[in-house]
Amino acid sequence: MEQKEIWKSVLGEIELQISKPNFLTWFKQSQLINKNEKDGTVLVSLPNNFAKEWVKNRYHKIILGSLRSLDGSIKNIDYVVVSQNPAVIQSNQKRGQVSKTIANPQPTLIELKIDPKTNLNPRYTMDSFVVGSSNELAYAAVQAVTKDVGKKYNPLFIHGGVGLGKTHLLQAAGNEIKKTYQEGVNVLYVTSEKFINDVVWAIRNRRMEDVKKRYRNIDVLVIDDIQFIGGKTATELEFFYTFNVLYENNKQIIISSDRPPAAIPTLEERLRSRFEGGMTVDVSYPDYEMRLAILKTKVQEQGWSVEEKILESVATKVQRNIRELEGVLNKVVFYEQYKGEKMNTKKLEEIINETTQVTSKNITATAVIKIVSDFFEVSPDDLMGRSRKSEVVKPRQICMYLLRDILKLSYPHIGEKLGNRDHTTAIHACEKINRDINQKPSLNQRIMLIKERVYKDSG
Repeated sequence: MEQKEIWKSVLGEIELQISKPNFLTWFKQSQLINKNEKDGTVLVSLPNNFAKEWVKNRYHKIILGSLRSLDGSIKNIDYVVVSQNPAVIQSNQKRGQVSKTIANPQPTLIELKIDPKTNLNPRYTMDSFVVGSSNELAYAAVQAVTKDVGKKYNPLFIHGGVGLGKTHLLQAAGNEIKKTYQEGVNVLYVTSEKFINDVVWAIRNRRMEDVKKRYRNIDVLVIDDIQFIGGKTATELEFFYTFNVLYENNKQIIISSDRPPAAIPTLEERLRSRFEGGMTVDVSYPDYEMRLAILKTKVQEQGWSVEEKILESVATKVQRNIRELEGVLNKVVFYEQYKGEKMNTKKLEEIINETTQVTSKNITATAVIKIVSDFFEVSPDDLMGRSRKSEVVKPRQICMYLLRDILKLSYPHIGEKLGNRDHTTAIHACEKINRDINQKPSLNQRIMLIKERVYKDSG
């Protein structure tokens, strides 16, 4: 079999074993470049260093197994980042001039201007969106929408915590639609703040017809952070009518929020019902592997040099959102490369605390207990009581873990705060939750949401 046929067969097997969004993200631009007949090593090319790291770490066994089933002489795989024509790579490899990583040079800076007509930023694309277990459903839904505008998943409602990539995904959806349909489709991206300001301006200047004309004569409306219109009667009313006009004319509506429709308390019921009538998907917190891959990608894209152990430490300690993750990395690079200071553990801790603004000085044990009880809809008395029901035991263990993690309380103090329990109970709870966090993404997401609320309420 020729290389193209072999790789096509391998991709066919891989596609059956992983989700479609992951397959398209990581394997769409992959190629089998060459095979070294002497040692049985094949060369697989990928479009960027992020894809190379991800495929190598997560799919190597699947790929190697598929290749060996087709060609028993294949012994190993080398992965490379393509920075030149594959034919040139093959030629260089024969002369022994190809390394295992053919890294792209630092990208040339190009001026990226926001389109005033659509408000879309061209830097946000579907290709640059990092797909992982925390966001693959949202990514797949957006892909489906961009291919069948107005006919599938309308409205599409994406929700998740702060800094998890919702804005990137929304803007990428708009850019992908413009790329696909060119001038045939009118796209408009706005934040809810912009929509509110437009309505207020129109009311003050008696120009509501201008707002109606702007928002109701488009094909795709992308609106970010919709939760902020809740409780603003005139804005909600105008958005409700705009929504109906667009929906009835098969125009696509894509919305983001920091919470699902049912959890926006100030939102009118009729608007909530409209949102829930479409497709609702969430974007959760990225796992460790995804956080590390994001850091490595940014380092690669910017041409920076950062020690692997520093990246691993940042990925381990910064869990709340991607913006903070990149913010810490930027400061690390600034101190090392521009101030000439060697990064050590103490300095890294300072940068992380400074960037993420993690502080416990205004947080009390009572506040943590109250927020945990509200989240799980149990009473504080239940958490401090003796009930062994599963719906109480798990929140109680999480509460103990958070008291230790956020406030650094001693185990005896934690036991005292939660019903005068023995310190060994607190130790068991903290160890169990700490272990389960790494194995259960849904639990990690819950704890991150609770932490976010704790820090927000104490600020």
